[in-house]
Amino acid sequence: MAAVTDILETMDYGLARESDAAARDWLARHDGAFGSFIDGGFSASADRECLVVSNPATGEVLARVEAGGATEIAAAVGAAKTAFEAWSGLPGHRRARHLHALARRLEKRAGFFAVLIAIETGRPLRDGRDIDLPLAIQHFDYAAGWAELVDSEFAGDRPLGVCAEISSRAGGLATLAGKIASALAAGNSVVVVPSECAPLSALAFAEVVAEAGLPGGVVNIVTGGEAAGEALLAHEDVARIGFVGPVARGREIRQALAGTGKELALDLGATTPFLVCADADLDAAVESLVDGSFLSEGQSCCAGIRLLVQEGVAERLHTKLKRRMAKLQLGDPLETSTDCGPLADDADLARLTTLVETARTEGADVWQADADMPGEGRFFPPTLVSDVAPAMGVADAEIAGPLICSTTFRTPDEALKLANHSRYGRTAAVFSENVGLALDMATKLQASLVWVNGTNLFDAAVGFGGVKESGFGRDGGREGFAGYLKPAWPRGSVPADLPKSDLSGTAKTNDINSAVDAAAKAGGWATMSGHQRAQRLYRLAEKLETRASELAARLASVSGGSADAAAEEVALSAARIAYYAAWADKFDGAVHSTLARHVTIAVHEPVGVMGILCPPQAPLLGLVSLVAPAIAMGNRVVVVPSAAAPLAALEFSQMLDASGVPAGVVNVVAGDPLEVSATLGGHDDVAACWHFAGPDGLADCEREAAGNLKLIWSVDGRRIDWRDAGEGQGRHYLVHATQVKNICVPYGA
Repeated sequence: MAAVTDILETMDYGLARESDAAARDWLARHDGAFGSFIDGGFSASADRECLVVSNPATGEVLARVEAGGATEIAAAVGAAKTAFEAWSGLPGHRRARHLHALARRLEKRAGFFAVLIAIETGRPLRDGRDIDLPLAIQHFDYAAGWAELVDSEFAGDRPLGVCAEISSRAGGLATLAGKIASALAAGNSVVVVPSECAPLSALAFAEVVAEAGLPGGVVNIVTGGEAAGEALLAHEDVARIGFVGPVARGREIRQALAGTGKELALDLGATTPFLVCADADLDAAVESLVDGSFLSEGQSCCAGIRLLVQEGVAERLHTKLKRRMAKLQLGDPLETSTDCGPLADDADLARLTTLVETARTEGADVWQADADMPGEGRFFPPTLVSDVAPAMGVADAEIAGPLICSTTFRTPDEALKLANHSRYGRTAAVFSENVGLALDMATKLQASLVWVNGTNLFDAAVGFGGVKESGFGRDGGREGFAGYLKPAWPRGSVPADLPKSDLSGTAKTNDINSAVDAAAKAGGWATMSGHQRAQRLYRLAEKLETRASELAARLASVSGGSADAAAEEVALSAARIAYYAAWADKFDGAVHSTLARHVTIAVHEPVGVMGILCPPQAPLLGLVSLVAPAIAMGNRVVVVPSAAAPLAALEFSQMLDASGVPAGVVNVVAGDPLEVSATLGGHDDVAACWHFAGPDGLADCEREAAGNLKLIWSVDGRRIDWRDAGEGQGRHYLVHATQVKNICVPYGA
């Protein structure tokens, strides 16, 4: 009698293909031709230049969409600008009801969207049905909650205006929802340019927007690819740009927007370090590897696995992984047994082929599953590249395909060095049965989202985005929602011609480099507890109060102000340091309510080495108001003080050592901000810059920041009253001095 396992292996399984009738009926109703969705309706696409959308699995032409350009973008932005006034004026509860209605409509049409996404992107049906659609729906429901709470939780903030989202990656509806749900909840209107190779799901979503009753102009979708994207970048009425795509294009956008005052969020390429320790459950690790590496054919922003496995279990893990990869099915995305579909376009296939051949030439071991390759379509076999040395090109390449690169390590410290030795940072995974070890490694990985003993565990309540060259900005979570708001600080001209002191200093590039080196060596400050940093800041405030009369006299003499005004500025400076000392051990993270039987820990981490260009007004108070929150959160800073009165900053810096603040934590470099802002912006060891020195030099700083894609925070022409507690201090400064890392940990027997 045959064993059950033998029967299961030899059984003649039949096909179970999902019907695409609903999607094809929808395409037929539109005659296979689509215009852009502007001001609540579709524009005519007849007699216009069109882009062809094809099924990547078969090459079949699915539809033709309008190749929108400057004219369509102007109409869309105009409609969005008009709609913004009424939409932002609605009570948050009314906006929330619209978003809930949108989510319910998506739920009702989830099957249709799953099929449409499969035939236009090549993603297997289960990806859209089980991952993409549920997450997209949750994003709108979650953001609706923030719309209800915005007046109490973000008092004093206001929406940005017209927000643009540009994508060159076929990311599905979850990516789109993650970008626009928070924007809409905050009261912004949006203009979207979807990927030119997969715009159909975005256009179908536009129909859902209209059905859900959102006012015309609140959501606008313009197809057209690069031409439409360029026009949107250049439009003066756009307040914020979000971009999804490759790193090189992200750099170009950072440079193009330099000095324009537009907010920017970049969601760029990444690889995911996947660390497997010797005590890990290897079978669970293999399943997570397969799920993480081959989700969306490895073309999602979290695929591209860099497998780091401890030497003692590497051979066993590779054997199990190859056995599992050999069982993966390539083929029709609508077939329910399909694990891997085709790549999105020919360029991806050519790039991946070259990457693998180069790795083989460099000495890596290449193993590819002996899968039944379909006769047509852009299919690539599941591939494992092992014995990868850190110097090989594939070790830190933007993979974007069904490929795993494997390297071994001896100790956890070595694993962390290998994992963090990358230009990219977005997600990471740690597999170990020792939870203490796993959490220790998770806190040290340079990523915004770390999974312990799992992968691809997404939730709208958990902020998600890039670090390092993977970009900046977040989707989801409180931090994602906050990115679509700004402080309601009054606008005013920032004087650019204040007199410079004769003692301003003549800092040059070498001085900035030396200061950055000193800051980089003071990393122990970040590892101190919040309480330890708070005690040093309290002592600093006391030192300032002790020398108040002396400092006030010096400040009055160098600034030309009255003695009373100088005394008030010194007193406020001491109070401000104490204020941030109080926050040093209180601005902490959270535990998110997310997936069942998981706890997600949100940790506030320092940004790293920061450059701070101080405002020309209030030379002492302005400096303290920026330096104190930065160092309270564990950052080290290179400070360029006001050129009008740099001595105040230098005297302040002399008190730091006496207060117990380690050398290198605060480095004051006196000089002309205009001359050094580009140097700070371009320094690869500077993780962020706060540019409060007025409009001069800001464009150069932002342009040079494209090198390592650091985040620049500026006041965009607003003149801050540093004496006002509502403007000169608060959570905004703490938020910009930290980045949130989410660590997802399972629990249960």
